[in-house]
Amino acid sequence: MDGLDFSDETVLVKALVARDPDAFGFLVDRYHAPLIRLAQQYVPSRAVADEVVQDTWLAVIEGIDRFEQRSSVKTWLYRILINVARSRGVKETRTIPFAATAVLEDEPAVDPHRFPRFTRRGRGQWKQPPQPWGDPEQRALDAETFDVLGVAIEQLPPDQREVLTMRDVLGWTASETCDALSVTDANQRVLLHRARAKLRTALESHYDQGRHQ
Repeated sequence: MDGLDFSDETVLVKALVARDPDAFGFLVDRYHAPLIRLAQQYVPSRAVADEVVQDTWLAVIEGIDRFEQRSSVKTWLYRILINVARSRGVKETRTIPFAATAVLEDEPAVDPHRFPRFTRRGRGQWKQPPQPWGDPEQRALDAETFDVLGVAIEQLPPDQREVLTMRDVLGWTASETCDALSVTDANQRVLLHRARAKLRTALESHYDQGRHQ
């Protein structure tokens, strides 16, 4: 099946059903790294995340004949990953119990436009910090900022961390996120707004501490 355009969903699904290794290679090349990043939000180590993703690929191979194309291949793939990761997260004592009908309590937040989502080119990477620094110090400060953000993400409520990872780390659209998590658009917007606000607060606190040292 050389020369097939796997960016065409219909072509891709037909090739996957036919067990075309190039089609599976296309999926792995495009999604393996993002799947690892998402899996790490559910389990305590990279090694376990690798196992979760391997189980996901096996499930894709075993289940492709039952794929009805009611959603995109991407969404279907991530739904499998989420189910596998949640199950494994329970066993590893770290899980994200997300309820689409959960009551969203009031809490203070800031304008989410102050913490914009990533462009397509920058998917999977954090943007430059909002405060510019001099070149000699840039690398050290960038690494420090990544550490601050990493800690802040870990401290987010599980449901907020899940939505933030999909929207701002993986670069998903609101529609894709809602579809994969089976949540309403209103819920995902509120959760994302609150998660971004908390990260912004963590960054501002970090900057304030640096200015007073």
